[in-house]
Amino acid sequence: MSKRKVRTFSATDRDMDMLEAVATYHSFSKSATIVNLIKKEVLAHFSRRDESRATRYGARIEEEVADGTDS
Repeated sequence: MSKRKVRTFSATDRDMDMLEAVATYHSFSKSATIVNLIKKEVLAHFSRRDESRATRYGARIEEEVADGTDS
């Protein structure tokens, strides 16, 4: 008799192995790993609307002031 795997989401055994590997590497639970991945995706999606590509990657942007000097 084989042991049944109960999951609240559908995932292949390979997906679960990858999730386990990432969670172990970062010392997170599998649940916390899923939450962190979703947060990163949501933040990346919404930050694309509001900011330029340079600011998303931490580039320093200086704006030119009306008198011609940099701020």
